[in-house]
Amino acid sequence: MADGFRVLITDRAWPDCLIEQEVLAEVGAEVIEADAVDEARLVELAADVDAIAACWAQVTPAVVAASPRCRIVARFGIGLDNIPVDACTERGIPVTFVPDYCIPEVADHTIALMLASLRKIAFYHVQTKQGRYDLAEGPTARRLSGLQLGLVGLGRIARAVVPRARALGLQVVAHSPSGNDHDTGCPMLGFEELLRSSDVVSLHCPLSHENQHLINPVSLGWMPDHAVLINTSRGALIDHDAAWQALEQDRLGGLALDVFDPEPPDLSQPLFADPRVIATPHAGFLSQESVEELRRRTAQQIADVLNGRLPEHVVNPEVCGHLEPGSR
Repeated sequence: MADGFRVLITDRAWPDCLIEQEVLAEVGAEVIEADAVDEARLVELAADVDAIAACWAQVTPAVVAASPRCRIVARFGIGLDNIPVDACTERGIPVTFVPDYCIPEVADHTIALMLASLRKIAFYHVQTKQGRYDLAEGPTARRLSGLQLGLVGLGRIARAVVPRARALGLQVVAHSPSGNDHDTGCPMLGFEELLRSSDVVSLHCPLSHENQHLINPVSLGWMPDHAVLINTSRGALIDHDAAWQALEQDRLGGLALDVFDPEPPDLSQPLFADPRVIATPHAGFLSQESVEELRRRTAQQIADVLNGRLPEHVVNPEVCGHLEPGSR
């Protein structure tokens, strides 16, 4: 077993790196924590490491190019919009992620945002805590049973939302480019048809150049005035200026966001003062169990590659011919 490896952790959403240090110590690897996440600093730090792990920091092609010894770029999470997969592939570097670590958490968070919006829980909570105990001040809440929930995207998280929503009596429909219902039994609709017919729309698709601002003035115009829009996926799927305009004009019933563009958002914007808007700080993935799982699995992916083994969940397997099958 080789030793003397150095692993750069660009950023983290937890207090320390003890779990990562524990796992990586088994292959003789030292953890290096970045003290800043700007490109220039990451380029400097990457020059002398054998692996890079990133949470939300942007790992640019320049960072990858500056790391001649790098054997793996690992993403702490599901999305890959901050990882230059093509640049890594060109240099023969495997990219890994953990696409299945927080499915129950994000599915539960989606349902919680829907409940808080439809039942006006956030509104009444603020009013009551401010000393106004008055039902007459509140907006009209909705009965969940019989409403239609439209899922845009039908990946692992969306599929976990389906039984949760049905248990509350909602009718669930979905849209995905493939049209595959993945044995959920969801009617598969066109994008416009789903928006026009749904009382609640929840976004569950990865961000790409093609679907940036998928929710825009045109698509918002297709939604019923009472509809609630939920996003636990990626912030840039929504044109937030257009969403605010729709709210101002009473063409949107509510907005529940766990992701933003940029992150963190400017909370002084009038959007966030609107009582119809619920915002949480990219917390959908968060639980004690999910974070520990994410950290251990990401660190193990790095350890496997440094030890010459094929890790789980490689995005670009075509560069892994030199790695032995079997990660444990």
